[in-house]
Amino acid sequence: MYNQKVKFNYNCETFVNCEYPAEDSCIKHQVDELTDIHEQYGGFPTSYKKGNTAIHQRWWNDNELDFIQIGNLLGMEVVTISSIKQPPGQVVPWHRDTFFLLKKKFPTRSQPVRALIMLEDWKVGHFVQHDNAVFTHWSAGDGYIWDEDILHLGANAGMENKYTLQVSGFLK
Repeated sequence: MYNQKVKFNYNCETFVNCEYPAEDSCIKHQVDELTDIHEQYGGFPTSYKKGNTAIHQRWWNDNELDFIQIGNLLGMEVVTISSIKQPPGQVVPWHRDTFFLLKKKFPTRSQPVRALIMLEDWKVGHFVQHDNAVFTHWSAGDGYIWDEDILHLGANAGMENKYTLQVSGFLK
């Protein structure tokens, strides 16, 4: 189990001020792929729908960002980077990152990790929970790097969009 607090010293406005695609739901894969998590709660709650799990996720490529520089700042070998705009009233339910694409692309590599970086200073109603810890009152660039064993969720019960960066790859 890997769970490490990090500080990402980078211009986070790049990710906040970019254009985001139309909304999508974050639960597409959770319903079927994470049944072991949800069994203890009687299954995945039917109250989670596209209407309350919406996110706008932008995938970045290495022509747009310097993956090596970002990896050096985080102590990672970066494979993918995405940023998410989560509108008010939306949640990402309790889950773990499965790293499906990383494991498919790198079947012999062990322990993929993801950095979750907060892109703006904390705003009322924004929070992340991982295991039993609730993460609030952050500054832009604060975050965590964790592996697939860390259960977590995110919610925007506030009045403004919440922006996060997801950097996936392997620890150096």
